[in-house]
Amino acid sequence: MVLRFILSFFGSIFSMLTLGAGMAALTLGAIFYMYGKDLPTHETLSSYQPKTASRIYSAEGRIIDEFATEKRLYTPIAEIPDVVKHAFVSAEDKNFYTHDGYSVTAILSAVRDMITSRGETVRGGSTITQQVAKNLLLDGSRTIERKVQEIILAPRLEETLGKDGVLEIYLNEIFLGQNSFGVTAAARTYFNKPLSELTPGEAAYMASVTRRPSDMHPVRDRDIAVFRRNNTLREMFENGYIDRETYESESAAPLLSVQNGDYPSYAEAAPKRDYFTDEIRRQLDRNFDGQDFSSAGLSVRATIEPDMQAAARDALRQALWDYDRARGRWRGTELDIPVEALEDEAAWRDALAETRVARGIEYRGEWLPAVVLDIEDQQLIVGIEGVATDDPRGNTVPRSDTAWFSGNLFDNFDRGDVIHVAAVYEGDSFDRWSLRQVPEVQGGFMAMDVNTGRVIAMQGGFAFEHSELNRTTQANRQPGSSFKPFVFAAALDSGWTPATIVVDAPIEIRAGGEIWRPMNASDRFYGPTPLRTGIEQSRNVMTVRLAQEIGMDVIASYAEEFGVYDQMNQFLAAALGSEETTLFKMVSAYAMFANGGERVQPTLIDRVQNRFGETVYSHDQAEGNQRVCVDCDDVTLPEGRAPRVVNQRDRVMNAVTAYQLTSMMRGVVDRGTASGAINLPVPIAGKTGTTNDAKDVWFVGFSSNIVAGCYIGFDTPRSLGRGASGGGLCGPVFQRFMEQAVERYGGGPFDVPENCQFISIDRFSGARLPDGASGPNVVRECFRAGEEPVFGIMFDGGFAMAGDLPLFDEVAQSRGVQVETNTGGTATVNDNASFGSLSSGGLY
Repeated sequence: MVLRFILSFFGSIFSMLTLGAGMAALTLGAIFYMYGKDLPTHETLSSYQPKTASRIYSAEGRIIDEFATEKRLYTPIAEIPDVVKHAFVSAEDKNFYTHDGYSVTAILSAVRDMITSRGETVRGGSTITQQVAKNLLLDGSRTIERKVQEIILAPRLEETLGKDGVLEIYLNEIFLGQNSFGVTAAARTYFNKPLSELTPGEAAYMASVTRRPSDMHPVRDRDIAVFRRNNTLREMFENGYIDRETYESESAAPLLSVQNGDYPSYAEAAPKRDYFTDEIRRQLDRNFDGQDFSSAGLSVRATIEPDMQAAARDALRQALWDYDRARGRWRGTELDIPVEALEDEAAWRDALAETRVARGIEYRGEWLPAVVLDIEDQQLIVGIEGVATDDPRGNTVPRSDTAWFSGNLFDNFDRGDVIHVAAVYEGDSFDRWSLRQVPEVQGGFMAMDVNTGRVIAMQGGFAFEHSELNRTTQANRQPGSSFKPFVFAAALDSGWTPATIVVDAPIEIRAGGEIWRPMNASDRFYGPTPLRTGIEQSRNVMTVRLAQEIGMDVIASYAEEFGVYDQMNQFLAAALGSEETTLFKMVSAYAMFANGGERVQPTLIDRVQNRFGETVYSHDQAEGNQRVCVDCDDVTLPEGRAPRVVNQRDRVMNAVTAYQLTSMMRGVVDRGTASGAINLPVPIAGKTGTTNDAKDVWFVGFSSNIVAGCYIGFDTPRSLGRGASGGGLCGPVFQRFMEQAVERYGGGPFDVPENCQFISIDRFSGARLPDGASGPNVVRECFRAGEEPVFGIMFDGGFAMAGDLPLFDEVAQSRGVQVETNTGGTATVNDNASFGSLSSGGLY
């Protein structure tokens, strides 16, 4: 009976326990089902792509810029050193490699701490896997529901990604203070080191930042930072990741950091952003499927040549600086701070710091913002940002430094004016503080390889720090006479030759009820003139007659084929460059003259790789620009025979036409509108351009391998002044840049097409001369082989002479010119076109 009672009693208890366990299991299952059915899919993490900084590298592999929405540099787990992994595992989840995604003991321990502290100590008890689930798949809230969801997702994540996959995401995603996301960015931020150079102590410090990043600054919170670092080191030792000697030595070591000045700052060492790299960002944002370049994690190999970029920047800046100084006007920054703030140093320094004035400009010294504290007869008293008032260099600008602009100090300055100053040194000794002013006039410069399209330099204004508008690619301006080569190219392809005669005489064009009378820049007319002379001396009237003869539809098709315009308006003034385009398009088009008429696609980028190292763009393989390496894979290539790179580009111009045009444009440089500005040791061809009232001035030119162009003008177009011209302002920019480019890249004769036949021509009259004739009037012109040129025909475009203009008085009288023939004798040819005064042409 007793035994039956005992069995019945324990049976009841067993039944109750079994039922209770079943109910608990059902309840737990229901909970997990309820919270698990609407969870985000964990498979999305298998293709996890966080916001990652994109980097731009020079051809030598040096980082030249970086764009980041979040400062994160994605690093695969295989490239993260063990010491970094062990530090974070020890600090955050020492059982990471053994649990199933969550830790029951950690959760129970967190509950116990919360109960014993009556809610004052609340910690999640989350594993690294749970943190990944919370941060990337859940909303990050601190609730029981979210904790249950973490526990459900954690095993799924580890099943999908594995331990290394979860740790890779964690170490690349975790926020570690100072706007640094992920261990690679944090290592650079705190220690300016790659992960491979971190010490165990430095890795332990980074791992200790995770829980409270705002309270772990290595300088402000040094004591707590060292304490927590040492706790992590102890965990690493106890977990067997470091030995005792390492633990003790690293714990005793001081906490060195960038923030304390122990290491140089990466940000300070990195090159400043400029027009070139910013244009790369703009193009990639536009071309890569709407991706944000700043968060795409791309590695971009740029075409930039740093030395050439510096040469372009300095050449353009000098021209803008010289023009601004020559005008003799002081404008300053046109900003000021309240006069009442000048009485207290702290007040004016705070006000100056809040002023939105350009900072970081370096030209003829580092430009520093300053404020005019007082004005005396012979000096300005200034307060300089970042310079103490008791600095041994003083805080005055002498009156002698202002001699380049008119008026005295009282006329040009008021107390509170915000200005720029720079320190001037004589040798190693400080001489004075000198005023600096960003020129009001602006411009652009660009240079590229004529065969590959690689842009080696681009400067879009005086200083990127002052204005980010890239005037090379974003400013649409009238090219003026620099457009004329496309008119002449259309003529040459239509059967004309450099010796063809065009009448340079007055014309009238009726349009919209008004009469337009095109004029040459010299206000003179020169009668029948060879095509060559027309381009060398930039004759406007000849160009209009030529355009009328050929047809504006033909000229427009050429301009569009070369990429100068997307759709050109077909009116005669457009033949003189009245339509707007960019310097980028003009330089790119001129490259096709230089390379013999083959299409070339300009590029600032050689190659783009995604965050996984896969090439997603290569310029050499881009459509229309393919280059093929013949025999590169042939290991049996005989000695002395090298692989060849063969272009597979489209031809946009006949090779003979390209050479004829290049030869004519050499005349522009040798004796035409650019002759006073360009003097280089290699053959150079080019064309000047000056628009109406000299609102825009241009020069675009090229050697056998490099094409470069310059544009200068005010952002709001207005006259640059009497006498301003493309040759006078832009020519020197080209000259200064190309001096260095020729020294680096060399240059040689332009390639002569096989089907060229050369005939001696008098460049004044277009008359044929005997072979071997010599003299300043003689030029050897290329004609198409097999096509016997016809001489003596003159073209007038079909225009009647204007009856009310005194043509006779304006046309130079004919002169006899003696030339030497190949037999040693002499011959007289008619010089019917004197050159008059040199000009850069223009719209009228």
